[in-house]
Amino acid sequence: MKRFSLSDLGWSDHFARQLTEDDTALSPARISEVHRTQVAAIMPAGETRLHPTELTSAYAVGDWVLTDGTSALRRLTPQTDLHRKSAGHTASEQRIAANVDTVGLVTSCNDEFNVARLERYLAIALASGALPLVILTKADLTDDPTTFKTRAERLSPLVTAITVNAKDAEDVARLSPWCSNAQTLALLGSSGVGKTTLRNALTGESASTQTIRDDDSKGRHTTTHRALRPTLTGGWLIDTPGMRELQLSGTGDGIDELFEDIDTLAAQCKFSDCAHATEPGCAVKAALQSGDLDQTRFDRWQKLKREDRYNSETLADSRARDKSFGKMVKTAMADKSKRR
Repeated sequence: MKRFSLSDLGWSDHFARQLTEDDTALSPARISEVHRTQVAAIMPAGETRLHPTELTSAYAVGDWVLTDGTSALRRLTPQTDLHRKSAGHTASEQRIAANVDTVGLVTSCNDEFNVARLERYLAIALASGALPLVILTKADLTDDPTTFKTRAERLSPLVTAITVNAKDAEDVARLSPWCSNAQTLALLGSSGVGKTTLRNALTGESASTQTIRDDDSKGRHTTTHRALRPTLTGGWLIDTPGMRELQLSGTGDGIDELFEDIDTLAAQCKFSDCAHATEPGCAVKAALQSGDLDQTRFDRWQKLKREDRYNSETLADSRARDKSFGKMVKTAMADKSKRR
């Protein structure tokens, strides 16, 4: 791998301001992979493996850490932070990627395109602080790709959508503005939508790909772990495994941005705690009745708000229980020491 300066790696004043006098003997490094017991990182001196000083689940690809050359001694606060609720029934959050400038939400111009799922990805992207970019692949396999582009951009004025043929290198090169000049682009989406093909074209790698199933337009996982890779145009790419389960947590701000039109209406309701059901003076209900607000969009907004609120409260309760248990253990150990 070629050598990179800190600025090549995406270092900025945001991270420099976090350094203290105690850090003068340490070097910054950017996490490129997270493994079970170690993290891989890139430094101006080259690639290295570091021993974490936290659980590896605390790190995300794209994080900046300070190291003595052996251990990741301190993780710097990220500028942007992509996360979701961990899959399954566990009450925890999973960090997806950090310090991403643009989140490329990859879907395809076929039956895989799903507005409700795309809104979930958009809420996560917006909550992270990164810019969302909808990348519509397989544009060469449909007669009217502009229809999918219009449907995606209609979801929010914050959304930019682009149609590409992932197998055409010149077409994929249109994504270069989002992953050049030390900018980081992260690809999120289901399996089989062309993320690995895009990665190969943008980085010059030759990672293997698999075909999708004809019956449901779905694919198998080809990317098995997240990794930070340099692009051919001087930026960085984070490819992620396909996500079959995408539960929201701590993404309230992203939902509010995505559904700003409904949020604006809700602020005009007579009651601040309006449930938009039977309350008098409900601006949202009035917009639904007049046809100014689409019922299905309103239903999706309510569903995402409920899910995010429930998962966020569940995580908060879990953290409170862990904290309380920790205090109880410390108290018991202190009492035991006094009795000796």
